[in-house]
Amino acid sequence: MNTKRYVLLAVVIMTFFMGMSAKDKQVPKIYAFGFSASFNDSIVYFTDIQEIENVWVREKSNFLASRDNYSYQLREYLTNQNQAHRTCIFTYAFDRKHIEKKYVKMKAKYTKNGDFDVRYITAKDFHFNAVEPVQIEEVSEQQATKANGKKKDKRSVKSSNKRGEKSSKGTPPSQPVPNE
Repeated sequence: MNTKRYVLLAVVIMTFFMGMSAKDKQVPKIYAFGFSASFNDSIVYFTDIQEIENVWVREKSNFLASRDNYSYQLREYLTNQNQAHRTCIFTYAFDRKHIEKKYVKMKAKYTKNGDFDVRYITAKDFHFNAVEPVQIEEVSEQQATKANGKKKDKRSVKSSNKRGEKSSKGTPPSQPVPNE
């Protein structure tokens, strides 16, 4: 019975990792804009609608690969403009008309009642750059390295605790740690 469970678990894990091997394809261009707001003030920022060339998308889902990096680009720009700790959103579409509809709709939400100070960032001041996708193999290697480092740290702490060198409960190093 135990062997069947392990075999079933192995099959499930293999299936999961096989599904993670997402392939990326490069598309000639997308249209996008950025938005930024903060919970600390009423200032919101909109970038112009920009054309970004040679971007990578997931083959099956057509989602933009590494799309969080685009919002980080806007956040970094605003941080350099002394507007730190802002929440940034990156919105994109493959069709110019589609992104214009999204832009008008979002802009209307913030200009409707006059509660927000809407500011615009022109393409001259800031432009999104295409991001190369992060490969799953690179990420898994980095995670494995981190995991191996953490395991070593835990082992060294446990062995030093057994010798009474370091305490996890706040007792001074001179006193041995009681057996648990």
